[in-house]
Amino acid sequence: MSAAQDEVQTLIADLRRRLDEAEETLRAIRDGEVDALVIRGGVEDEVFAIGDDAESFRKFIEAMDPGAAAVDGSGRVLYANAAMIELIGLPLGSVQGRLFADLFATEPADAIRALLDQASDARASAEIVFRVGTGEMGVGERIHLVAATPVRLGTITGRAVTLTDMTERIRAERAEQAEQVSNAIIASANEAVVVCDPAGVVTHANAAAAAAFDRGLVGQSFDAALPLVLAEGCGFPRVEDLVAVAAAGTSVQGVEAAIRVGERPKDVLISAAPLRVALGQMVGCVLTLVDISQRRAAEKQQLLLLRELDHRVKNTLALVLSISNRTLSVEDTLEGFQQAFTARIQALAATHTLLAHKGWSDLQLSDIIMAEIAPYTDDEADRIELGGIDVSLTPRTAIAMGLIIHELTTNAVKYGALSTETGRISVRSMGRSRDRDSLMIEWLETGGPYVERPVRSGFGRTVISRSLSYSPNGGADLQFPPSGVRCVIDIPGEEIVV
Repeated sequence: MSAAQDEVQTLIADLRRRLDEAEETLRAIRDGEVDALVIRGGVEDEVFAIGDDAESFRKFIEAMDPGAAAVDGSGRVLYANAAMIELIGLPLGSVQGRLFADLFATEPADAIRALLDQASDARASAEIVFRVGTGEMGVGERIHLVAATPVRLGTITGRAVTLTDMTERIRAERAEQAEQVSNAIIASANEAVVVCDPAGVVTHANAAAAAAFDRGLVGQSFDAALPLVLAEGCGFPRVEDLVAVAAAGTSVQGVEAAIRVGERPKDVLISAAPLRVALGQMVGCVLTLVDISQRRAAEKQQLLLLRELDHRVKNTLALVLSISNRTLSVEDTLEGFQQAFTARIQALAATHTLLAHKGWSDLQLSDIIMAEIAPYTDDEADRIELGGIDVSLTPRTAIAMGLIIHELTTNAVKYGALSTETGRISVRSMGRSRDRDSLMIEWLETGGPYVERPVRSGFGRTVISRSLSYSPNGGADLQFPPSGVRCVIDIPGEEIVV
């Protein structure tokens, strides 16, 4: 036998040996005598699990609570456990071979597709929202932690995908955060906030509530802790009825009530809303109580002012009518009536303007005098002297004094001190009267023409003598000495604002 023939026989023998080994391996696999194969590769050996290990692997996957699936390199499903099948809602037979991302709705499918791309070399995960329940119960959201890990599957590289339902945990975390935020808001609220359980017992009260009502509230029924008196016509006969309605799910807004805190009454505005927790469960109600005492006081004051304004307007109109009639009775011509009547109405308006600027209070006598004299002289600083008359008058006396000073001024302009360039007027306080409760004010003209007592008593003298006669302590004494007019005015003590 030649050397070439010997080499051929050796090769044939080696092939028969390897064929025998392969047949033996196949037989052993069929008989379950081996559980793994090692394939020698160009770089490293590769181990393939066979037989019972594959079944163990499937059992292990099936035992997992999270949904789990194996996909190939292109993302097609090789296997999915029962949890995953339940989540997908399709039988395993119709799922295998399909792209895993296509088994979901558009929005989560895009996120899963991107996640599988990221997991080509390393593990990747993301929280993805799945919408479920399209029936009568409506659409809900489930939040899953989707993780993808690259794995070697036989001769290919695929990915192991798991979906873990994180919904309840995330909701619990969010609920806890929301409760913390709610507690912080209630605690920092400027208004009184009270939380009651379904039975109407106070379970929480912020610092503002404790401070506003000066008492502890927690542990007592709301109506006992805060004995509020509801406004008539609010729709609730008792406070506990209001709390019960809110705790049953109906919001209540803008109910006015009153409560006494110590010796001080307080007006409050109540709003109540049901307190809902997870899944919409109602566990009581939240009540806010806003102190509206100042607003109520302002409204009452405004109402009083409106009534007072109405009263004063009527009095003013009556005064205007009286001025008109009396002026008409003493004036001989229409022109004279027009001038006298206009001047008196302007005097009245000047006093009203001062009262309006002062809010109908704290009007100084000196301001009244200067307002009445100013239209008739440009150098009042040199010709008018005021002394000790910085007193405040009531509106009624302010109007009367305005008319008196107007009549004295117009008389001085026509016949007295202000009719010449050298005349002067002094208005000063003479102090309190000894025989009656009044403040005596002297009007004295000097430097003017010689004065004679007028024969005729006109309307001006009537105004001066009678304007303050509404009080027994008020009045005026008009004198006509040759050196100049002198008038002593008694301002009733009760008309002076201290």
